Amino acid sequence: MAIKDSAAFSLKQFLGKVGIGRSIANYRKNQVVFSQGDPADAVCYIQKGKLKLAVVSSHGREGVISILGAGDFFGEGCLVGQPLRMATAIAIAECSIMRLERAAMIDVLQREPKLSDRFLTHLLSRNIRLEEDLVDQLFNSSEKRLARLLLLLANFGKEGKPEPVLVKISQETLAGMVGTTRSRVSFFMNKFRKLGLIHYNGGLEVHSSLLNIILHD
Repeated sequence: MAIKDSAAFSLKQFLGKVGIGRSIANYRKNQVVFSQGDPADAVCYIQKGKLKLAVVSSHGREGVISILGAGDFFGEGCLVGQPLRMATAIAIAECSIMRLERAAMIDVLQREPKLSDRFLTHLLSRNIRLEEDLVDQLFNSSEKRLARLLLLLANFGKEGKPEPVLVKISQETLAGMVGTTRSRVSFFMNKFRKLGLIHYNGGLEVHSSLLNIILHD
């Protein structure tokens, strides 16, 4: 029976429709999905939109961990016993997010290879990204870190060429992710624009030539 169920399992349908242990909610721009310190009792999946994960220190300083988009999971720490949310998830564009309760997520991961493979790929990709971010912070200048971040936001390397960054991300948010000041971000953004590496046309467009900033010593 389990084999039959697995063969009939549709990953697209599972991640697209409500069901046992699964619910879908829509969020407006700047709306909080969950807050740092909330109970960690579910994994979330972004059906559409973008959000940021941020942490706030005891002194009130915010640090942006990452920007996530459609197809990404987040909040997976609950699966390994994390009792409270370690970060705040905030929509930076209108979002549609599926909430998968912890017990339901564990059950389906054990039963359905299609979902477990997809989720494992997500975890490995996230781990690689975190390692790359650490190396970036340790060895690259703030200018190179900003260039890399803009390329990542434009999905450079996923589809072969950068795409427009349709969501407006403030320079304060960029500064928090890069680990520098807003004034430095503004300086480098103006520099990139004058060099023709980025331009504004109702939104930010990033060109693949921005990669030269990262490769240049």
